[in-house]
Amino acid sequence: MASASLQFFAFILALFGVFGDITATLLPNWKVNADVGSNIITAITQMQGLWMDCTWYSTGMFSCTLKYSVLSLPIYIQAARTTMVLSCILSAFGICISTVGMKCTKLGGDTDSKSHACFAGGVCFILAGIFELVPTSWYTREIISNFLDQTIPESSKHEPGGAVYTGFISAAFLLIAGVIFCTSCFKKQQGAWIYPPKQHHFPSTEQDSNAGYNLKDYV
Repeated sequence: MASASLQFFAFILALFGVFGDITATLLPNWKVNADVGSNIITAITQMQGLWMDCTWYSTGMFSCTLKYSVLSLPIYIQAARTTMVLSCILSAFGICISTVGMKCTKLGGDTDSKSHACFAGGVCFILAGIFELVPTSWYTREIISNFLDQTIPESSKHEPGGAVYTGFISAAFLLIAGVIFCTSCFKKQQGAWIYPPKQHHFPSTEQDSNAGYNLKDYV
């Protein structure tokens, strides 16, 4: 019962991780213009994401421009696009597979099949968390390095946006959920190896009948 409750808790964390993963992939505020320097244009807020660049005016106007050319983008943005999409796909597969392998569901067949499905779902969550953690860390490193570069003008410097923080949090949720799913299945299999089922040996009826015939021969 405790293991089933722990798996359900991990499934809830995985759901939050999947929603955060998809949200971070689509949000346009991976980096925003930094409010530094003496010449600050407070009427405009510029944001840059993986798929589009947006501008928010103080009047309430909001305009976005899609990034159509892939080859013209920096290498860290191209890598972030690929890994974030893979993370979304793996996390979605993990949700489907872990639903079959959870103890509180009636799907998946026997106990061994559910255990294997649970382990596979945990592996999908761990891979999804790694694929999400790598681009967010790389993107943050590029933002910080450009911010600390003295040759770049202050008007061109940016800070990490909300999508980066969402990516870090959702990656942590996916990693924790994956570890819980994998360890719950591993503990079960390890217990089966340490304490194998006892085999009960019953005397065969043939031996009893043969013993009876042998006794009759001596009478």
